[in-house]
Amino acid sequence: MNMNKHDNLLSVENLRVTFRMGAGERFEALKGVSFSVPRNTTVALVGESGSGKSVSSMAIMGLLPKSNTEISAESRLMFDGCDLLAETDAQRRGRAGREISMIFQDPMTSLNPVYRVGDQIAEVLRLHKPMSKAAARERAVELLREVGIPDPETRVRSFPHEMSGGQQQRVMIAMAIACEPKLLIADEPTTALDVTIQRQIIELLVKLKATHGMSVLFITHDLELVREIADHVVVMQNGVIKEQGPSAEVFTAPKDPYTRALLACRPTIDRRPIRLPVVEDFLAGREGQLPQGERQRGVSAEDPIVLEVKGLRKTFSVKTGIFRSREVPAVKDVSFKLARGKTLGIVGESGSGKTTLGKTILRLHSCQGGEVLYEGKNLLDLSDGDFRPYKRKLQIVFQNPYASLNPRFTVGDVLLEPMRIHGIHDNDRDRIDHVVSLLKRVGMPDSAFHKYPHEFSGGQRQRISIARCLTMKPEILVCDESVSALDVSVQAQVLNLLQELQDEFGMSYLFISHDLSVVKYISDDVMVMNKGEMVEYANSDELYRDPKHPYTQKLLAAIPGSRASA
Repeated sequence: MNMNKHDNLLSVENLRVTFRMGAGERFEALKGVSFSVPRNTTVALVGESGSGKSVSSMAIMGLLPKSNTEISAESRLMFDGCDLLAETDAQRRGRAGREISMIFQDPMTSLNPVYRVGDQIAEVLRLHKPMSKAAARERAVELLREVGIPDPETRVRSFPHEMSGGQQQRVMIAMAIACEPKLLIADEPTTALDVTIQRQIIELLVKLKATHGMSVLFITHDLELVREIADHVVVMQNGVIKEQGPSAEVFTAPKDPYTRALLACRPTIDRRPIRLPVVEDFLAGREGQLPQGERQRGVSAEDPIVLEVKGLRKTFSVKTGIFRSREVPAVKDVSFKLARGKTLGIVGESGSGKTTLGKTILRLHSCQGGEVLYEGKNLLDLSDGDFRPYKRKLQIVFQNPYASLNPRFTVGDVLLEPMRIHGIHDNDRDRIDHVVSLLKRVGMPDSAFHKYPHEFSGGQRQRISIARCLTMKPEILVCDESVSALDVSVQAQVLNLLQELQDEFGMSYLFISHDLSVVKYISDDVMVMNKGEMVEYANSDELYRDPKHPYTQKLLAAIPGSRASA
């Protein structure tokens, strides 16, 4: 950014960070990064996982572990005229929270679960300001009110687990702005949130920036969010800055192929390309060779129905005392049909019943009523023994491949186990051949067979999870937020893979997600859920073009970079 140095609150100059990995191995995470954050300005740091975004922010905050981190002597972090790297630990601690504050991605790992939220906000205030306990508590109430927490006088006494994800993030923001810092660093503050909560947090940050005259360093991998909030954009890849400049310039005329790739990988609600572009297409100069045209979606009356759900109901028993409990309905009388070779998108905010519905259909939850009809049989009436053959036909890909893959099994063991349990193929030699072919089918090398899950990236682990499902040759695949935690480029790879598998094998998908752009891209029909109820069901193009229910209209209006009428 060609700004006068006196206009910059923060200047990062030639930042080089190296991690010592053990056994003499070293990893250079940042390779001479330079950018600036002007006063009263929002700068977005954009890139995929491993690009160095969070390492940059941790270096600015002084949170990198000294035991295994080296910062080059030539690096400078100039904040308000002072080099942060030349300050003592005590000086850095004095600035943290008072002049430079940070909002982390996951509030539940940042908020202390055994302290009330008001006490945690008051602690920040009393640490940096001469304030009585009563004054700090009163100020905590004011801060909760400022960030939009309802009934702050009561909620100040709440514990973090008693608040929703969006409210927890608002508490984190209240703590961050408590001492009115000059610089607020927001590290992926909306990644795990529903689209409506995400929009609320973005609007809140914009309002607080204007009210407090702060500068904001906003870290994300989602360029559509950046379009809405940032004045300047810095694009990073593998510890190097690929492009930086005013937001409007970067979006209208991106110069670097990597920036163009990040913009093109993300599905939008106004286009449905036959194949989503991926980063490699742009870096290899293949962007002009991508398949042309739009993929047609929809279900016709002639399409055979593979699964029919009628009046499904599910409630959970929640304890309200030692001897008392109450029933909480999670799925309320939901009915739908899934056609062979088609995708039904299921959308809604957290707590809408999406995941519970998917798990109940697969009998991972018991239910209180309804039918799940497959091949003319109600799967909910079958005994465990009678249901076992149907497990092969209905599989699920979970959101978190870290948790769904056994860390003690090699990838080969992960894929062979279900085949042995269900007696697929006569011997291990044939099973191994089948596993190797499946790994190749999902874009994994043969060498993956002998490796462990922790040796792969998140996107690769998700591919392995899909390959495990394919060992069963399923007809129905439930994708439960299976691309939500992935970078946009890896997300595009997995979506392309799911589409290729559907084209080749005619599988049907129940695609559960809160990402409405992704759902529009991959779905033929869309079902909208709210508080356990189905509030709207329609062809995907029709629903996005003309949503009928106010809740659907609210969801679509919250999509970053979209228009409700799109």
